[in-house]
Amino acid sequence: MGSFSIWHWLIVLVIVLLVFGTKKLRNAGGDLGSAVKNFKDSMKEGEASVNKPEAVAAQSQNANSETKKENV
Repeated sequence: MGSFSIWHWLIVLVIVLLVFGTKKLRNAGGDLGSAVKNFKDSMKEGEASVNKPEAVAAQSQNANSETKKENV
């Protein structure tokens, strides 16, 4: 009663294709894929910075010294 058969899902798919068209769905899929890829890349960068706290401390010190030079 609560589950749909394969025929229900095929009909829904056909209706979605008719409403949105294949080009819009392809673009939406590409956008979603690039968003997931960017998210994974940023997670890897975050893990790398957590694993190397000395590098992060050095970067923050360099940024602070550059800011002080600009203010002078």
